[in-house]
Amino acid sequence: MKTLLLLLLGITAVIIFLANLGPMIVLAISVVISYYAVKKFILADTVGKKVLWGFVILIGLAISLSNIPALIGVASFVVLYYTYKTWKKDKQDTYVDDDFLMTDQ
Repeated sequence: MKTLLLLLLGITAVIIFLANLGPMIVLAISVVISYYAVKKFILADTVGKKVLWGFVILIGLAISLSNIPALIGVASFVVLYYTYKTWKKDKQDTYVDDDFLMTDQ
């Protein structure tokens, strides 16, 4: 029963992850743009450049914060990861129990 529930949870997490893959890509791009803009903002010498890079930072943050489906996709990836770890541990425990039972006989 536990295996069936883990399988259903994994399938659901994969479907949600794949459905939100596009917004996750946009989120990654916006985070990279924001990171690059922050680096350039720190290195800028003039006030004009600082204003320009500050504007780019705000645009990148606005895109990131408006991407709620991407956060759902990230959460489903985390659920998928922990489901996989639990599945693997459950399989390993089953093999250990089977070996233990065979040596007792």
